[in-house]
Amino acid sequence: MSAAGTAPGILRAAAVGLAAGTVAWAAMRLRRTADQRIPRLVRTNHAGDPVSLVEGPVAAGGLMVAAACVPGAVPRTAVLTAVGAAGVLGAVDDFAERGASKGLRGHLGALRRGRVTTGALKVIGIPVASVAAAALLRTDATTPAGRAVDAVLAGGVIAGTANLLNLLDLRPGRALKAGLVIAGVQTLVDGRRATAASGAVGAGVVGVTAVLLPDDLRGATMLGDAGANALGAALGLRAALTASRPRLACELAGLAALTLASERVSFTRVIERTPGLREFDALGR
Repeated sequence: MSAAGTAPGILRAAAVGLAAGTVAWAAMRLRRTADQRIPRLVRTNHAGDPVSLVEGPVAAGGLMVAAACVPGAVPRTAVLTAVGAAGVLGAVDDFAERGASKGLRGHLGALRRGRVTTGALKVIGIPVASVAAAALLRTDATTPAGRAVDAVLAGGVIAGTANLLNLLDLRPGRALKAGLVIAGVQTLVDGRRATAASGAVGAGVVGVTAVLLPDDLRGATMLGDAGANALGAALGLRAALTASRPRLACELAGLAALTLASERVSFTRVIERTPGLREFDALGR
């Protein structure tokens, strides 16, 4: 039986989830006060209604609490690095964004013209931090080249999942529900490869999501880049902890395909036109 599947492992994961969720719950009680004092926390959503971005920093903070509880100095450092960088760079993009550059193409185009956008900082910074975090974890290969390949694949999955959750954060509850689905699939796929560290990360994701989902579904709050990037990084890091090299390669290929598709295709239109996805997307609103 894996370490995550033992009674102590299950209890540890439950405690991590509870701690992360409790921190998120306590922070969300201050939402209205924060919105009144910090005008930049309030934006207009797709329906023209005011929505609070306070959920993003709260999500990132709750996930950092979970990361700090991950057993083992190396896994803990890796999770803190990836989730922390994703949350901070996402927050910079949320609250310091200037200009009209959007999407991967827009930010890279701005870079070619010599202008560094906050989105470009994310495009560069999150992958760099993700590969650094992955390099701490993927040390089983017998050669330096093998370890480098594993670090790039795992880092790509971390950064790609962070980006995917951000791409989905366009309608109430969508990114959080996607995160829960990914966490559930990971649990099933990991099986005996699950570890105490991956269990703690997964529990943190579930604990934070459970607290944030009701307000998100009501359209009162949204993850923004800070929350979506941090949540995606945590899920990607969980894969980096347990996935084999072939699985990482397959996941990275899928994430790359979705990222490229997002430059040409509206995910919202695809979801609205697809039975099953449409109903799941609307569930709970």
